Amino acid sequence: MDSTELRAMQAPIKERYRADPTAAFITLKARGAIEREGLTCKVETGRALATAGLHPATGGSGLELCSGDMLLEALVACAGVTLKSVATALDIPLRAGHVSAEGDLDFRGTLGVDKAAPVGFAEIRLRFDVDTDAPQDKLDQLLKLTERYCVVYQTIKNGPKVSVALARA
Repeated sequence: MDSTELRAMQAPIKERYRADPTAAFITLKARGAIEREGLTCKVETGRALATAGLHPATGGSGLELCSGDMLLEALVACAGVTLKSVATALDIPLRAGHVSAEGDLDFRGTLGVDKAAPVGFAEIRLRFDVDTDAPQDKLDQLLKLTERYCVVYQTIKNGPKVSVALARA
């Protein structure tokens, strides 16, 4: 896909959202089933079921997916798609590219070993390695726009309002 095809594909969508801003508000949903046996939750991914469990650092077997890994994988997926879309829109040719994310956790917080230890990622690092002949100013623009338009990155960075509820089934 080139920039002309991308713009043509997105033009009617953008026009619709300009004409009717409420049409741009969509609620994404995720669902999972807590398993009766074991410490797992089966998450519907839209393509298959993913079974999440405890990370080995908290007693898990390592056979199930770790939700922290899944968060980083979602960041890599979103950032990779966003970078490619922005590169396409800016006519920046990429011969190849890799995206990686890593995050630091102190599992003492998660396990309640140390009440002062934080629960969650203390730091997340996102990295892009691209094979391109584009000049540095174009790459700077590519990174700036990728950061701006990556939904998962912006969600992590800006910490949206989150609510929690518990109800009887």
